[in-house]
Amino acid sequence: MSVSIENDRKIAVLCRIEPGCLGPDGVDHIEAFCALAQKAMQHFDVDVGTWLLIPRYDKTLDEMQYSVASKLLSREQATKYLVSIGRDIDSFEERFQDKLTSLINLYLARKP
Repeated sequence: MSVSIENDRKIAVLCRIEPGCLGPDGVDHIEAFCALAQKAMQHFDVDVGTWLLIPRYDKTLDEMQYSVASKLLSREQATKYLVSIGRDIDSFEERFQDKLTSLINLYLARKP
């Protein structure tokens, strides 16, 4: 099911990425990785939402944060929003995690 959504009504996903996912010296690379991954995400699921990838330095903050029209959504609200446009939040997050894993592997393969 394909739904056309106005830009101001798209879900915005803020993803905080753990430096450790880049290995023991990940903290030295996480900023550069997030910048590169952000560019790669410009065309990912753009019919549904927008993505912002940042380092996760504060583990008290959620890894994934959702909002619509600058209003923060709980996971339950995000689930309902995605269902309303014919998407499942678990599949949505799984597709993102698969993409992120691919980007991490590409980044690590080119790291000296």
